[in-house]
Amino acid sequence: MAEHEHAVNVFDEIVRPSLVRIAAPGDGYDPHGTHYWGSGFFIAPGWVLTCAHVVGKGEAAVWRGERALGITWQGGQTTGEVVLAKPRPADPEEPPYRWEFPDIALVHVPDALDAACVWLSERPPAIPADVSLHGWSRQTGDLGIRHGVGTAHATDGKALLLRGSLPVEGCSGGPVVDLKHGAVIGMNKGRGEHEGAAVPITALRELHDLRGGEIIHTVLREHDRHHLRRFRSTSAARGGWTRAQADLRKGAPGFLPAARAHLFGRFAELPPPAGPGEVMALVDEVKRRVLHSEYQSPVEHDPRTWRDGVGLLHDLPRHETGRDRDVESVLLYAAKVVRHLAGRGGAERPDAAALTGLAEWIPTQAESAHLAIREEIAEVLDLGEVPAPVAGFESARERPAGHARADVLVEVDPVHYGDRYPWRVKLLFDGRGVEPVCGDDRGVPRRHLRETLREPLARALRLGDAGEHLASVEALLPRELFDEPLDTWRLAPDDADGDDFDEHSMALGERRIVVIRDRKRLDRPASPEWRRRWKAAVRGPLAVVPLRGEVPASGHGPGSRRETRRAAYARLSDAEDGTVPVYCGPVGSGDGLDAMAAALAAGHPLALWRRCGQEHSDCREFHVRAQELLGRADGADGLHRHIRALRIISMDPEATPDTVTEAAWAGSVAVLFDPPDRPPYDGVPLQVPPRIDGNGT
Repeated sequence: MAEHEHAVNVFDEIVRPSLVRIAAPGDGYDPHGTHYWGSGFFIAPGWVLTCAHVVGKGEAAVWRGERALGITWQGGQTTGEVVLAKPRPADPEEPPYRWEFPDIALVHVPDALDAACVWLSERPPAIPADVSLHGWSRQTGDLGIRHGVGTAHATDGKALLLRGSLPVEGCSGGPVVDLKHGAVIGMNKGRGEHEGAAVPITALRELHDLRGGEIIHTVLREHDRHHLRRFRSTSAARGGWTRAQADLRKGAPGFLPAARAHLFGRFAELPPPAGPGEVMALVDEVKRRVLHSEYQSPVEHDPRTWRDGVGLLHDLPRHETGRDRDVESVLLYAAKVVRHLAGRGGAERPDAAALTGLAEWIPTQAESAHLAIREEIAEVLDLGEVPAPVAGFESARERPAGHARADVLVEVDPVHYGDRYPWRVKLLFDGRGVEPVCGDDRGVPRRHLRETLREPLARALRLGDAGEHLASVEALLPRELFDEPLDTWRLAPDDADGDDFDEHSMALGERRIVVIRDRKRLDRPASPEWRRRWKAAVRGPLAVVPLRGEVPASGHGPGSRRETRRAAYARLSDAEDGTVPVYCGPVGSGDGLDAMAAALAAGHPLALWRRCGQEHSDCREFHVRAQELLGRADGADGLHRHIRALRIISMDPEATPDTVTEAAWAGSVAVLFDPPDRPPYDGVPLQVPPRIDGNGT
């Protein structure tokens, strides 16, 4: 108990210089005035974190980007402006009645570059955790700093639930400190009758995905530089957080706070990762080496910085010999970061001195590691011959070059309730292992699929991408959804600025492989003809067989003689291996649906068709052009590059008339690409945690 009280007192003293009170400018600075809004805290020199509902009390001026926030801290008084916030009112004049999670805002305070800053935890919160809560409040009458002690006893990913001392009025936006590790793990949000709610500090990652969110990398760099400077300071008081953490860890094993401050400060001088998949790829490689070769994380995290990767390597089980796996894994991970970044070129090339400095520092910290790990670190850091970047993996000998960390599997089930389609988004590792990301077994109507899947799909793609290598999208669909235009979906919301041209505004099919797979036939073992035809498609060459036999000759006119489903099945069954059914119209209903069912029953793993249902007279040309395309592809894997090129041209609003004419036949082209040995639907429902709402105090 005495140690617990000591930790509370130590961190109350350390937190105080970082705490700010947020109010209206002018009279809001008056501690006896009535314009106090809430709390916040410095996370980097010139940058304050608080709740969106706190700054929202400044109304429209705040959301217009004005310096409309009064900021007071031990170092003085000034004004600040909101740079990022989530949620952000759609109408600045109409703030929401309830502020949903993550309820977070980043405030720029350019006149506070000498402010002391808290230490942000690099690890997901370990529950339960003894915590202290800090903030400003006038609950006792006078406005002053308050702190209390409680327990973070649960989390659903969106919220930390608190018991014991709960956030009091005015503490919203103040920090929640993990007393065991000496780090800020959350931010006070509000309280109910019996428990409080805090925003996990990992919610900062959600700000990355907002317009302008790349500033978060700059803020976190300055955070780590700040703490390394403080630790190196000759003033014991200025050692602050790192020295307090070292006191907590006296005699404990693991990667110690002093070494961590140096490592994070060195990471801060390097280019950031391109996305979470780049970090997770290295973390998974380390865990497979330190734990066991078949390791696959049971939980998908969302790391955005190199320091986040270190947080995923804490508290590994100790080796039976007593070796400290934390030290081994963190240093091996750091070596892999060096190796990976050494292969970057262009604007992303790291500073040579910073990279060399980190490469020289790592071995000095590895003296307690096992000899085999020290040798592997030395091998990884042998930068005499640096390979080109290989999908976030340090060595081509461990994984083939040119691979994403994982592909993304979008599973949509047939309608279960009324008009609702259940769905799941998963990561597909090496075409074999699957890891759920999120899903909804209740489902949504077809018209809501695109909007509903946008965020889950964006999250999964971030986790699957590894550096320059992008995850593919495989949509496992009921046949009536085969004409759903997934390749035209965009990750940007519909109300995003139409003048933007970036990876979020581009259609999925312009940047990535986007293919359709048949949901129905994966419920059963693959048929012999399906396996045989797939092997032939991989070998190549490929050739066209009409999906509907009458179309190339007579088109879709009313006078044409329709081929029956049985006749189509007989013809498609007799087609040579390596042939690809091709159709110049949609296949989600009518004659196209019947013919597609026949092609799938005949074992065809590939098909091309056009989703559009409007009148057309180019049936013969479509089949001729498709034959030319398949001839150039020379095998199943070669098909993707040519399809993507056609999609880019056909979606280009500024293309020349000649270019448009050349690609017009492929407008709205869709691809069935359905290998027989990709993981089928596993039949295990994915339960989505309930949403927890909270009002600000």
